[in-house]
Amino acid sequence: MEIPQGVTVRMDGATVIAKGPQGEVKKSFPKGISVKVSGNAVEVSSSDKAIQGTVEAVVKNMMEGASKGYSKNFKLIYAHFPISIEVKGSDVTIKNFLGEKQARKTILIGSTKVQAKGQLVTISGPDKEAVGQTLANIRNAMRIKDKDGRVFQDGIYDAEG
Repeated sequence: MEIPQGVTVRMDGATVIAKGPQGEVKKSFPKGISVKVSGNAVEVSSSDKAIQGTVEAVVKNMMEGASKGYSKNFKLIYAHFPISIEVKGSDVTIKNFLGEKQARKTILIGSTKVQAKGQLVTISGPDKEAVGQTLANIRNAMRIKDKDGRVFQDGIYDAEG
């Protein structure tokens, strides 16, 4: 695979580090996988072709995230009680979900950023896996318990599609 313009990829033992304008992404791979950086290319080899393809996709996502970053837009949907999200450091606090007095809490993963403006929420960062896991943490924190999910459909939904 060719390394994109403005991105540097280097090895630190079994860890691949991709650094670019959007940030730095680090991933460690097990012993059976060989990742080599030579010039402007990254070469992945393994005895198992399926694992090799997976590692190639992960390294490609790392380079793309370091150069362009990943960003997803979501919308907070509620029927009666306006939901608000606050971010302090790596803690995310969800207030007034279903009118609950107790705030629900979760954490950010890696260098992911969450921006909430009214009902619109943007989750962004250089690591695709960390962005997805942060969204999963927020959705898990907003899971509706002890109520009928067909009636109470408050939560966070995709605003792009």
